Amino acid sequence: MEIKRLSLIEGAKRAEGLAVVIDVFRAFTTAAHVMANGAERILPVGTVEEAFKLKKRHADWILMGEEGGQKVESFDYGNSPYDASLADFTGRTVVQRTGAGTQGVVNARGADTILLGSFVMAGAIARFVKAAEPGVVSLVAMGDVGVQPNAEDEGCAEYIEGCLRGRPPDFGEIRSRIREAPSGIKFFDASRPWFKEEDFHLALELDRFDFVLEAVRGRRLHVERRLP
Repeated sequence: MEIKRLSLIEGAKRAEGLAVVIDVFRAFTTAAHVMANGAERILPVGTVEEAFKLKKRHADWILMGEEGGQKVESFDYGNSPYDASLADFTGRTVVQRTGAGTQGVVNARGADTILLGSFVMAGAIARFVKAAEPGVVSLVAMGDVGVQPNAEDEGCAEYIEGCLRGRPPDFGEIRSRIREAPSGIKFFDASRPWFKEEDFHLALELDRFDFVLEAVRGRRLHVERRLP
């Protein structure tokens, strides 16, 4: 099994084989909580406009996500795993648009399989990949808005790679590194209340969930829950 480490939107475009598109803060931590709380599926989209078009045709669908880090006006939810953890999504379809994570999913067109990556599913992801035995695994750290590497997504890729190689790295050290990085510090900045401290802690709950989330191509790209 060849493991490729890629980054950002350009990395997503180069992904092949089984791709793990990683967005720790906050898209794919939020997505995990959405599915854990009963959602039927998530539809990842690239633009706010596409999300609103879907809502116009399906009034009961939920819009979730952000632009510039903040909740999009008229969306039902922002990009907060804490808020998602408190909500009941039983049987619902959730349309998700974010600046990095969903951009990676919609751009990973060359991959055979796409998994959503975050620490809360890291162990399950590693087990799924090992069972699938792909020839190539592409670990894509999406970074800040898909254009600037960040500590949390690169750290998650590092952790998953270590698990796949049978040498899991020290998660405590990775967590400390993330906490001191600009992308971690912002969750403790009172001037930016849309980055909630609770979101930081939820995103760094290693292996909270025992499932993976797979983006499935069909009539429309959608995310389903899978057990490894």
